[in-house]
Amino acid sequence: MEKVLADRKLQILTKGVDGHDLSCSKKSLAGSVSQRACVFCGSRVVLYPIADALHLIHGPIGCAAYTWDIRGALSSGPEIHRLSFSTDLREKHVIFGGEKQLYAALSELIDKYKPNAAFVYSTCIVGVIGDDIEAICRKVTREKGIDVIPVNAPGFSGTKKDGYAAACDALLALIGTSDVDEKIPGSINILGDFNLAGELWMLEEYYKKSGVKVLSTLTGDGRVEKIRNAHRAQLNVVQCSGSMTKLAKEMERKYGIPYMRVSYFGIEDMSDALYDVASFFKDEGMMLKSRSLVRDEIAKLLPALAPYKQKLQGKKAIIYVGGAFKAISLIKALRLIGMTTAVVGSQTGNKDDYALMRELSDEGTIIVDDASPNELASFAFETGSDLFIGGVKERPIAYKLGLGFCDHNHERKLALAGYEGMLNFAKEVYASVQSPVWQFINNR
Repeated sequence: MEKVLADRKLQILTKGVDGHDLSCSKKSLAGSVSQRACVFCGSRVVLYPIADALHLIHGPIGCAAYTWDIRGALSSGPEIHRLSFSTDLREKHVIFGGEKQLYAALSELIDKYKPNAAFVYSTCIVGVIGDDIEAICRKVTREKGIDVIPVNAPGFSGTKKDGYAAACDALLALIGTSDVDEKIPGSINILGDFNLAGELWMLEEYYKKSGVKVLSTLTGDGRVEKIRNAHRAQLNVVQCSGSMTKLAKEMERKYGIPYMRVSYFGIEDMSDALYDVASFFKDEGMMLKSRSLVRDEIAKLLPALAPYKQKLQGKKAIIYVGGAFKAISLIKALRLIGMTTAVVGSQTGNKDDYALMRELSDEGTIIVDDASPNELASFAFETGSDLFIGGVKERPIAYKLGLGFCDHNHERKLALAGYEGMLNFAKEVYASVQSPVWQFINNR
């Protein structure tokens, strides 16, 4: 136990106090109450927004219930993805196997819903009983004439693969399967945006105004045919690096498509995302359009933010989110509206991410990797923070402590990306921190 606690200390540091680099990219400790989710859930949240595909969970009904509608991902067309089908494995299937159940479910659902592809998720129980889902998927592919792709994500199987990697492998099985290979000039794929509250549509409009063609979106508002053609793009633009860097690297190796990391949260990062793409294509017209767009958007946004900044000046926030790229952008966004970051952390950050967080943070900021609820609650008390920015698992922590809360996770229904999203963020933070309800709670 002493060794475990000593190792854990290396995953927490205070800027200006601790000299060690933050230890990260570790598996959560067995038996610990981590804020991370299971392998299956990781794969599900990445693939879920592919709206014209069938998503069938091979496992107990609880796995399907846990991940039902898990993304606030909107679709501009079909919504098969929102139905969350399950083979509903029970005790008898543990004994006799669930392959017949899976085959029957796939055959019935494909006949009824006519999807353009199907994803079959293996869960923990499948890793234990050993169902050969790949063989079933191959059989149904031959019979139905659509791609039926296994997503190997059983948490108890002993595999070292995480859910994001399993999802990337499934996407790679689709990418490049169209009949045409010719590259499309000035085209990009957006990787790692999941169209939460329709944010992707805003981003596509920005790029369109800049003269950039968005060829495929992986996976927000995703379509099977566009994913098949993703290998024809000239550049991959990666927002959620934790979930999509593996895919970007594989596409670079296999199809020669370079990639760049971006963020669409906050004024600075949104503007850089437009400028960096224009710079890659070395197109002066594209750059002029991007500059004009940024200038117009900022001219509207800064006056609108001013009253919120005045009211929020000096307030302190805790940031704990899944993707490190979001945490980095949120530090900048909070500073823009007058707030400081007392605690910042993520579930999937790497050494470079945490080094950048350290650089951007103020002295005394606590930086943490893979925190537990008890740790986050302790940090809130120690720092006297006014706001908690996190996801569904952090919300109860904030409310129990009497803190304002801002939902920045994948279930949210409010667009926070882009210039419009920055104003929405300021409004939500202001409403949370300045709510009259806090006068009835003595939490200081």
